[in-house]
Amino acid sequence: MKRVHVFIAAVLLSCGMANAQDNKVTVSGSIQSDVLIPQDDEKIGTQETSHWGLTNTYADVQVGSKHLDAGARVEFLRFPLPGFENDFKGWGLANIYAKFHAENFDVTVGNFYDQFGSGFIFRTYEERALGIDNSLLGARITVRPVKGLQIKGLTGQQRRYWAHNDSWVSGADMEISLDEWFKGLSNSGTYLTIGGSYVNKHESDEDIMADATHKLNLPLDVNAWDARIRLQKGGLNILAEYAQKTQDPSFDNGYIYRKGNVAMLSASYSKRGMSILLQAKRSDNMSFRSRRNMNGTSSFINHLPAFTLDHTYALAALYPYATNPNGEWAYQAEFGYLFKKGTTLGGKYGTSVKVNFSHVEKIDRNDRAGLLGGDAANLMGTDGYGSSFWKWGGMLYQDINLQISKRFTKTFSLNFMYMNQFYNKAVVEGHGDKIRSNIFIVDAKNKFNKNLTLRGEAQYLQTGEDEGDWIYGLLELSVVPHWMFTISDMYNVGETNLHYYQGLVTFNTGSHRLAVGYGRTRAGFNCSGGVCRYVPAQKGFTLSYNYNF
Repeated sequence: MKRVHVFIAAVLLSCGMANAQDNKVTVSGSIQSDVLIPQDDEKIGTQETSHWGLTNTYADVQVGSKHLDAGARVEFLRFPLPGFENDFKGWGLANIYAKFHAENFDVTVGNFYDQFGSGFIFRTYEERALGIDNSLLGARITVRPVKGLQIKGLTGQQRRYWAHNDSWVSGADMEISLDEWFKGLSNSGTYLTIGGSYVNKHESDEDIMADATHKLNLPLDVNAWDARIRLQKGGLNILAEYAQKTQDPSFDNGYIYRKGNVAMLSASYSKRGMSILLQAKRSDNMSFRSRRNMNGTSSFINHLPAFTLDHTYALAALYPYATNPNGEWAYQAEFGYLFKKGTTLGGKYGTSVKVNFSHVEKIDRNDRAGLLGGDAANLMGTDGYGSSFWKWGGMLYQDINLQISKRFTKTFSLNFMYMNQFYNKAVVEGHGDKIRSNIFIVDAKNKFNKNLTLRGEAQYLQTGEDEGDWIYGLLELSVVPHWMFTISDMYNVGETNLHYYQGLVTFNTGSHRLAVGYGRTRAGFNCSGGVCRYVPAQKGFTLSYNYNF
């Protein structure tokens, strides 16, 4: 109740200040409710439930004025959707904040999200589809003392579902835009930014035994720092970043005392009709949590971005890759080109071609378990392993895909995609085998008139491993401005011969969106940005409502 009182006071204060100055107060927010009326289906392995309906519902409200903003979010997950049962179950006030802002500084108290650099040592964010909300409950101040300089300082405890971890996370970040200081840079169209960050996690001691008689001497403080530089000139953009973490024995690394580090180099170039992207990243022991004995997707202080595409097509996303925080070499290259109208390959309307290559390897590890009897568990309390910087330790994932988009007439367009994928399921998921697949996708769209559009997808995945081949089909009819009708089926033609069918009717009007559907969902991983959550199989009627005001 104390937090509720703080929020009410902040809202009243913001309204009072706004009325005293210019009487301008803005109120905005949103409601999102996803409902499943579940049905049992032994064939696909649905979970049993005693509730007739399950829902994840969120309601946000923000009040803004000239110098003071405030907001809160209520979540209702008393009977949560499949996959959210264990930790998410509950309801109440989940997020609350007040923010004072002026020209050169702002102060936030309550729950907040932020990111330092690429997130290597600090990133808090919300991703409801993955069940992630790792906001900090505390205070943050941002200062802009001179033009081109920004300094942040923050401290707080990290949210973990309906509680907060006991450890304190504190940090500071500084970013300097040198082109704001040196006019020669800006006059030549060159933008140069350097930044640095520091994060400390202070966590109390606990009894974790290395064996029957020896207790680990755990560090109470774990420190991490990050340095980065970004250069942009015309269509060229280069980012180099390096981060390091002190000894942080945790569940993720088997309670070893090895330091962690991550290095990244990213370069892109674009001009009209062409784009190039080249990226490389090496991480080693960079799992960084606010609670050392956690696993899964919770309690991460940092984020290691994946250098793989987030595919939206169903079969291309069937075997998604999750970033390995304990260590990996990751590479990505992409080339895009637009063949102009009137050329041989461009035709009447032009042709777009994009090629993407992603490759992820384990880092080379010289495990030292043999020195202690050959049991990997005996690495607890040691520095764990050695690792040669440039060596690889075995392929985890590879994706080579070609996408071609072409309009043939004013009303008809076609997208084609071919993808060759390697997925080391045994390592990424901890079970199964290596999967090699070829995926073919055709996506066609025809606009009959300004109100009626029909889109269809045909997909085929060929593999000799796991469950074998899959086919997928989709038809989507859009009736502007309000209606959309969708039917789809994903069918395994290999081992299981199961259909995963879906039917959906969507209605939009103003700020409201309502979708009603029925069908099956395959058990698997839902991923975004290299972070994945397992979603169990489900079947039944679905209802989704979204409203923004």
